[in-house]
This record gives sequence, structure tokens and C-alpha cells, in this order.
Amino acid sequence: MSEVPPLRVVVVDDHPAVCEGLSAILEVETGIEVIGVADSGRGGVALAATERPDVVLMDLQMPDMGGIEATGEIVRDSPNVAVLVVTMFEDDVNVFAAMRAGARGYLLKGASRQEIVRGVRAVAGGEAIFGAGIARRILAQFGTPAPATPTGSPAFPELTSREREILDLIAAGLNNTEITRELVLSPKTVRNHISNVFAKLQVADRAQAIVRARDAGLGQRSMEHHDRGRVR
Repeated sequence: MSEVPPLRVVVVDDHPAVCEGLSAILEVETGIEVIGVADSGRGGVALAATERPDVVLMDLQMPDMGGIEATGEIVRDSPNVAVLVVTMFEDDVNVFAAMRAGARGYLLKGASRQEIVRGVRAVAGGEAIFGAGIARRILAQFGTPAPATPTGSPAFPELTSREREILDLIAAGLNNTEITRELVLSPKTVRNHISNVFAKLQVADRAQAIVRARDAGLGQRSMEHHDRGRVR
């Protein structure tokens, strides 16, 4: 019987001590091989493109390109590479931005050796894995149903979940800059999604989209959240 090749891992973090620590944890494990380290997001993208690892351990805050942007580029260019975020940031903005970028897991730097090894094996196998506290927040977030029509079906089924999310924010009165900040997306990505929404809803402008969205019940929760965040 042929021997199963080891999981090939790249570590991306701008702190040498962190790279050394994570590498030391993984290299003593049977079936895992650290094939490279990078000290920046751009370096991680380049290394993933040339080495095609099974897993990339990704920090978030790094010079020249942050981990979220780097994750998005890796997932887009090398969809078979699994990204596992390992960071000190546990706020919702970073967690959900990393997920939207395509990360398969999110662990904190205080995670145990066992959690890190299990995380690497899990994402390599196609699973998603998150720290306990982060997992609870994710379940709470995605346990909230999408706005529905009076018949009980989701509003605008022709839209993707991302497009519906953006329409919800448009209906709440957010402009493109605010949507970009809220969803941690690039301005171009937001513009493209909005164009798709308008085309699918067959509306000519933002005002028509808002009328249709609010008639379907969108925008209410987002408006309440947005209003609370305004300076009065």
C-alpha cells in the first residue's frame, strides 16, 4: 500500500517567533510538513502560488497586505489551498471578514498545540473549524433567518446571499462607502454586487431598489443598528 503523503503547510506571520513556534508545533507531528514561511501577506500569496500547500496558517495584521486580503487572493487563485487563520483578533468584524474571504477556520494565538494540529488536519480535510467562543458567535449570526416575504419564502430568491445582504444595507440607507466598511469589501466589489442586484431586480436606480426592498421587509434590523451607530 502506498504511503500517504504528508500535509504540506505554509505559515504566514510577520513575527519570527510566532512562525518558529507554529512550525515547531507542526513539524513534530506525523503526517505534517512545514514547507515554507512568509512574513507578509503578499509573501504568503506568492508562496501559496508557487508551492501549492494543502494548508496556509494566516495571521491577519501584517505589512503590505493584511491577512484577509491575502486569504481572498489565495482562495481565488488556488481554491484547493485551505486557509486557517491564527490571530490575536477575536472581534466579529475580523472573524466574519475572514470567513467572507474564504478562510476555512479561525483560531486564536492562545490556542493549544492540540487545537492547532486538529485545525490543520480539519481544514485540509474540507472541514471548518473555529475556537469555541468564535463558533458560538458564528452560530448566533447564521441562526438568524433571512428576511422573508409574507408567504414565508426568502425575499428575492434570485439574489445570492451576499447580494441580499447588500440590498438589506441599501434599504437601511447605507451608502457605498458605509457598505464597504460594514462588510469589509473593496469599493469595486460592492459596486459590482449593487449592479447585479439592480439587474436582477430590474430596477433603474437605488431609489427603486430601496422601495422594493422595504416592501419585502428588508432594511429594518439594519436601520436600527445603523441608527444606533450614528452620532446624535
